[in-house]
Amino acid sequence: MLVAFHKPYGVLSQFTKEHSSHRTLADFGFPKNLYPIGRLDADSEGLILLSDEAKWNQKLLHPSKGHPRTYHAQVEGVPNTEAIEKLQRGVKLSDFQALPCQASILDPDPDYAARIPPIRERKFVPTAWIALTLIEGKNRQVRRVTAAVGFPTLRLIRHSMGKLKLSDIKLQPGEWRELSVAEIELLIAGSR
Repeated sequence: MLVAFHKPYGVLSQFTKEHSSHRTLADFGFPKNLYPIGRLDADSEGLILLSDEAKWNQKLLHPSKGHPRTYHAQVEGVPNTEAIEKLQRGVKLSDFQALPCQASILDPDPDYAARIPPIRERKFVPTAWIALTLIEGKNRQVRRVTAAVGFPTLRLIRHSMGKLKLSDIKLQPGEWRELSVAEIELLIAGSR
């Protein structure tokens, strides 16, 4: 079984609470024996997959498989060409060198519902949305690389895995459903 979930803001990508105030995957009524394939931080939103089949972790997450994941990041400021090119080349962070990725400014802005709670906004600092497509997923990588090029992430949404897009599966935050055979084919499309 392979399930798509639109993870809302503030939910941990695990079933066990670390603190009584945490919301976890256990709050959403998933069938037994599912586990998340990869993670999204509690303050990130978007597409996450769950399965009862171990094969999906290696197939979808290991960088050697080249499986793309696209994130939409709302950043503080409007990135210039130089910042986008740095993201595309791969950003050197203190503990690792991020692999090159696809990066571009989204124009027009994507049509996501407002986040609850809302992002912090500064009256005289504009924001922009960028798309980043990665084949690796280090801890807080998107947030760290956008900050490293001078544009901190305010909101982060995983938009797609492979060619399976959150917008195509039409799940609202907190909703989930089993993927169809055609959707699984979209998911694995684009891997090496």
